[in-house]
Amino acid sequence: MTIAVPRRWTLALLGLAFTTAAQAQSAATPTTADLSAQQWYLKDPQLDKVPGIGATRAYNELLKNKVPTPVIVAVIDSGIDTAHVDLKPVLWRNRGEIPGNKIDDDKNGYVDDVHGWNFLGGADGRNIGVETLEMTRLVAAGRVKFKGKTLKQVPAAQRAEFELYQKAETAYAKRVKDETGRDEQMQGMVEPLTMMVMMLKHELKTEKLDTLTLREAKFTDPNLGRVRDGLLAMMRETHLPDTDAVLKEVTSAADQGHSMVSKSLNLEYNPRPDIVKDNPDDLTQRYYGNNDLYATDPLHGTHVAGIIAAARDNNLGVQGVAGPMIRIMPVRAVPDGDERDKDVANAIRYAVDNGASIINMSFGKDFSPQRKAVDEAYRYAASKNVLLVHAAGNEDDNLDVDPHYPAPTLLDGKPVPNLLTVGASGPLDNESLTADFSNYSKKYVDVFAPGVAIFNTLPGSTYGNENGTSMAAPVTAGIAATLKSYFPGLTAVQLKDIIQKSAQVHHTQVRVPGTDKKADFATLSATGGVVNLYEAVKLAQTVAK
Repeated sequence: MTIAVPRRWTLALLGLAFTTAAQAQSAATPTTADLSAQQWYLKDPQLDKVPGIGATRAYNELLKNKVPTPVIVAVIDSGIDTAHVDLKPVLWRNRGEIPGNKIDDDKNGYVDDVHGWNFLGGADGRNIGVETLEMTRLVAAGRVKFKGKTLKQVPAAQRAEFELYQKAETAYAKRVKDETGRDEQMQGMVEPLTMMVMMLKHELKTEKLDTLTLREAKFTDPNLGRVRDGLLAMMRETHLPDTDAVLKEVTSAADQGHSMVSKSLNLEYNPRPDIVKDNPDDLTQRYYGNNDLYATDPLHGTHVAGIIAAARDNNLGVQGVAGPMIRIMPVRAVPDGDERDKDVANAIRYAVDNGASIINMSFGKDFSPQRKAVDEAYRYAASKNVLLVHAAGNEDDNLDVDPHYPAPTLLDGKPVPNLLTVGASGPLDNESLTADFSNYSKKYVDVFAPGVAIFNTLPGSTYGNENGTSMAAPVTAGIAATLKSYFPGLTAVQLKDIIQKSAQVHHTQVRVPGTDKKADFATLSATGGVVNLYEAVKLAQTVAK
């Protein structure tokens, strides 16, 4: 699963706790409250001077007198809080199912799939929360089959598998070393950070430390001033509203880092046989899982769903990118760890077979041993005129050099005509326009979209900021859904073409993610642009005639 904030970025931010005021950003930089409360990414580059997508302007100027049509958007993710006040009105409803009767009324192979399906569950109602990484699974299986053998000792028919195993062994050894070190750092950071926050709260006699309170605080002790400056810098970098939110983020990152070491990289850990009880290697199996869409941790999927289509007209919380006739179909296939190719392929097929026109895929991994099954699902979606929108990933990698999966090309090297790959951009048209965690590629990333300080739905009918290409993809899927809703005749390929051609090109000198180098923003993706709903609607009006 592509997490919202990469661990390497979180650790870098933790180091900011010891920066000085001179190193911190200017107080004139927009704060979290400035950005999130206004959903900056819905703003317009021309009218508001913010590199958003022009959604508010598009609805006010171009779509207000047009009649939308129903569109289903599938969200293949970690799960969704279907009771959220901003999501409940926009959930897809399978009219062929009678809720709770434990009968497959519509005969589609899935019992009581009233709002969607969960491929990570068991028939007894239990669910997988944490999975291993794909490299862990490859190493565990490869050591049984190939340990101690050389290439010459392996039958010719198995040599490709052997070479993949060797590659996984190398990657696994590095990942174990890196993650173990990060885990130790994170575990050692939670307590000191908690103490710093408590100390400042005590000194200022307050229960809440937001950016305004911290900026205005006066200290005679220079050490307290340095702590305050470090916390402010961290809050600006993470776009979190107060120190409690920072602590929650850091604690969550520490927990996830520990889970990575103890479970996702554990060669002995394998919850699948006990819970799902399928054969993961049998790619013909499609009918397994359960209908529990909340499952173990729906935060990621809930946020993604809200970005696409949180109710726009209920005067609550936030507004989704896409308008009133959009329905969200949750399909759970993404654990904390790496999704399996089999589940991804089945999730795509489920979404297509049940009427989705657009599928959002905010996940990714480093290895794809059953890639052929995903390719076949891609082709199936294309045959049914379904657009796939995929997050480029949060590893600050150049995808020209370091491929990630699901891939934007098929095994034969041909591009997937109905797939958009999306990098993440930020709220300021300066050197930080490219999110510093975002993967990029002139060849394999199609567009960028807002993916920093994205304020939207969280479980329990709450709201908050998340960062990642996981957020940029649903912004783009929301644009695609809006176009399909108001111009229903557009094909998946036309939707992709319109979104690419209408993207707003920037020639801003930006930091290349993962480096200290600067580059023209336009060189980091195929289009060089940030998606824009306003311009996309204008172009769609000419294409749809």
